Amino acid sequence: MAGEEDAPANPSCKIITFRPTMEEFRDFNKYLAYIESQGAHRAGLAKVIPPSGWRPRRSYDDIDDLVIQAPIQQMVAGQSGLFTQYNIQKKPLTVQEFRRLANSDQYCTPRYLNYEDLERKYWKNLTFLSPIYGADVSGSLYDEGIEEWNIGHLNSILDVIEEDCGVSIQGVNTPYLYFGMWKTSFSWHTEDMDLYSINYLHFGEPKSW
Repeated sequence: MAGEEDAPANPSCKIITFRPTMEEFRDFNKYLAYIESQGAHRAGLAKVIPPSGWRPRRSYDDIDDLVIQAPIQQMVAGQSGLFTQYNIQKKPLTVQEFRRLANSDQYCTPRYLNYEDLERKYWKNLTFLSPIYGADVSGSLYDEGIEEWNIGHLNSILDVIEEDCGVSIQGVNTPYLYFGMWKTSFSWHTEDMDLYSINYLHFGEPKSW
């Protein structure tokens, strides 16, 4: 009979939340190994809350003029849990214009009792009033000089591919920005299944997985 030391960590495959200290946060690869040692990867998802005082950017007051070159309108058709999404490219929007649109009465998040209630409303209204998604905006909002968990340079094997081999794969070893609103959705791609994916929520409403 196998002993406790042979049992895999996190046998229930629950989603674990981690709160690293600043010292732990400085070594991305070491902390990722720690996350795996706790069995977080068995759930397919882990949440990491950065240490107090850490900020990837001093201020977001200067990004209103950033242009979302190819926002998409997500048209969804289907029923009974089987849906197909069609993306229609729209004209460019600035971040300021997108924010106004997302907060408008037409597109804003409806009132809800709790997240279970919000999820029910998501599925119930998925095929109505198609949202606008500012997807695949190449770049990063991290300030220059930020070393801890800098999505543009994580010091992983993907950085080696870019630096030593000159291979740049958009959205895989280069960062993308995403500007969402109520009901915008991002389905898993092949690379999201085959590789780890890291996301940082800069501002706005919580993101549901």
